[in-house]
Amino acid sequence: MPDPRLLRRELVIVLALSLGAAAVRAVINFTDVVTRPGGLNDYAANLNSSRADRPWFDLAWQLVSIAVPLVPVLLVGYLLLRELPGGRGPGMSAIGFDLRRPGFDLGRGALVAAAIGGSGLLFYLAAQAAGFNLTVVPESLPGEWWKFPVLIASAIQNSVVEEVIVVGYLLRRLSQLGWTPMAALLLSSLLRATYHLYQGIGGFIGNFVMGVVFVLLYRRWGRVMPLVVAHALIDIVAFVGYAVLAGRVDWLPTP
Repeated sequence: MPDPRLLRRELVIVLALSLGAAAVRAVINFTDVVTRPGGLNDYAANLNSSRADRPWFDLAWQLVSIAVPLVPVLLVGYLLLRELPGGRGPGMSAIGFDLRRPGFDLGRGALVAAAIGGSGLLFYLAAQAAGFNLTVVPESLPGEWWKFPVLIASAIQNSVVEEVIVVGYLLRRLSQLGWTPMAALLLSSLLRATYHLYQGIGGFIGNFVMGVVFVLLYRRWGRVMPLVVAHALIDIVAFVGYAVLAGRVDWLPTP
């Protein structure tokens, strides 16, 4: 085992480059919104928005914004290989981020997505109506040919970054550092909830519960891939569904 001091420093660096930084930004954003006049549902949280007024430059920026956050995932894979001398560590297979069990991963992931996605939508609608959540705008991209591929790619990126880092990698390192299973579960879930705080109190609570469920499932299955599949499916339905339904149904909140 590496020196625990080195593991702690490594963990801080990985989080500072990824979801730890996202958590800090979400706290600042939430503090800004909550100290303004009006209720939380008077404001919007925009997830996938246009980045340039010319379509090809907009597409270039979208692709860059999808690719760059994946770099910490590559770093995690490298660090897992370096667990043993000569790069003979287990790599991503240590957390079950591989293609060895595609049927299992797709089947379990689809079931989890159906259960959490439906209940999560109902919880969001209730929290937004009660004034505990911002109005989440999953996408506001122009109607270009690349709109839906970008939304799908963005959903997959979100799922890979979050589940690999905040579940697989974080739990492995905390276990190696001697954290109890309960303490690790709480930290993982709290981190997930915090970097979703930009959505409001409802987003914080909903993602904390989702984090607890995902940690328990990861410990049961020993694989992060079903969680990646589930998260990707949830986000794809949210992004594409909003693009198709926004302004066409009365029950979906829009700014």
